[in-house]
Amino acid sequence: MRQKNKTTLLTKEEATQQRRWFLLDATGKTLGRFASEVAQILRGRHKTSFTPHVDCGDGVIVINANKIKVTGAKEAQKIYRYHTGAMSGLREVPYRVMKARKPEYIIRHAVSGMLPQSRLAGQQLKKLRIFAEDKHDLQAQNPIVVNI
Repeated sequence: MRQKNKTTLLTKEEATQQRRWFLLDATGKTLGRFASEVAQILRGRHKTSFTPHVDCGDGVIVINANKIKVTGAKEAQKIYRYHTGAMSGLREVPYRVMKARKPEYIIRHAVSGMLPQSRLAGQQLKKLRIFAEDKHDLQAQNPIVVNI
């Protein structure tokens, strides 16, 4: 008689006890590849105890957001669009302008597009902290430095 392997599912309380923080440097990294790695850590896909319906991911601190790169002609062609809510309120901001104004938004926008569109993704996105420069104020979390 063969013993059946049981799949273990984490509860919300167990997941919060195992939470850690990772420090990632965005210097010279490609935007999409970097964002997919961050999204995996936020969801908890890197853990063996991954449970899809529980927020079992870890926190991520991203530094040097202003030094992220894009490939090809995206720097000249990529456009971020948003709507103000007013009539004819569609606004378009080119990549270069957005990188100069809010480099944190570029990474947050890319990561949020790689998370599932649900309330759980909103909780996971709250554990993402992005800083334009190499200084951050989250030393109390004892982040683990990760080289991607």
